[in-house]
Amino acid sequence: MTTATGLADARLRKKAKREGILQQAWTRRADYLYVLPAILVMLVVIAYPIYYTVDLSFFNTPPGLQLRDKVFVGLNNYVVILGSDVVWRVTVNTVIWTFFSTVFSFALGLGSALALHRDFAGRGVMRAILIIPWVVSAVAASYIWKWIYHSDFGVIGAVLVGLGLAAHPPNFIDSVSTVLPSLIVVNVWREFPFAMIMLMAGLQTVPEQLLRAAKVDGASAWQRFWHVTFPHLRGVSTVTILLLAVSNFNSFIIPWIMTGGGPSNASHIWITHIYELAFGRQRWGIASAYSVLLFLILMSLGYFYVRALSSGDRKERGA
Repeated sequence: MTTATGLADARLRKKAKREGILQQAWTRRADYLYVLPAILVMLVVIAYPIYYTVDLSFFNTPPGLQLRDKVFVGLNNYVVILGSDVVWRVTVNTVIWTFFSTVFSFALGLGSALALHRDFAGRGVMRAILIIPWVVSAVAASYIWKWIYHSDFGVIGAVLVGLGLAAHPPNFIDSVSTVLPSLIVVNVWREFPFAMIMLMAGLQTVPEQLLRAAKVDGASAWQRFWHVTFPHLRGVSTVTILLLAVSNFNSFIIPWIMTGGGPSNASHIWITHIYELAFGRQRWGIASAYSVLLFLILMSLGYFYVRALSSGDRKERGA
């Protein structure tokens, strides 16, 4: 009797287990059905363009010909790119643009965040004022700064001449030697509020008890910042720097609207050069090869970004 009851119980447990497995499988299948529309949209707007760009990078598309008349050339487009003098100049411009835009945006954002973290009268108004460059349209900001820099009617040139500091208005964006630094100034002006917001959020995690204890122990303001505040900002600083680097490396609006890559390619960076090759010269194959290389670089930066986020999550779980 006991044996029969045990066998019946075992059969019931197996049946319940099978039903549970089937229920879990159906639940997973239903989950996939829910996200299927989003997956299809991503395949259409992301996966297919990436595939088509990679495929087109192996073809030559001379100007004036239709894309259906493209000629397969294998890796020749990549060889042409790596052997071109223009690409190395554009690469140097891109590195200078990305590095200095990122460094100065982060430094200015950090200084602003530290200043606004203190309690003083009008702090809310100052926060609102400093965030204006970030919320202003990049297109509008580019046109405004283009007029500010104008060699004949620009505000800066007029002020310098009026104060007697210059005999004539300087050519900020019309000179090969000054165009890239001038564009970097505009880019830093527009991007530092983002770094400021990120770092202000990070400052909220710094324990006030540690700062007060360090002050009681005789630590200077710099020592309190370096040994107490900055370690708590390390994670958000890494994420902010990576986001700024990706944004700057892929920045298009400011350099294209203000200079179009000129004069003499002095302000061309990768993304503007790709745009000019594709839509200006109709060199779709070369432009696609450039785009593939740019995609690989951005993917590597994205890897470090995800890794920084993952390490932060692991530290939080460990804590």
